[in-house]
Amino acid sequence: MNRDEITNRVQDIFRDIFDEEGLEIKDETNADNIEDWDSLAQINLVSSIEKDLKVRFALGEIDTLKNVGEMINLIETKLK
Repeated sequence: MNRDEITNRVQDIFRDIFDEEGLEIKDETNADNIEDWDSLAQINLVSSIEKDLKVRFALGEIDTLKNVGEMINLIETKLK
């Protein structure tokens, strides 16, 4: 799976979690850019991404991520 495919899947998950069909994520997108992105949304995002893309994140990995781009890079690494 290439980076564009991962981004599209992650975007669909963001749209589902935040119930916003028009939501567009970018590499720079972070919790400051999405009003409802709180700790519960973070848990739901991580859980949904793990389930959909069949990857597992360590707690320490999630804590270091600063934006969606870093998350996609991590997913890409795990899928190789």
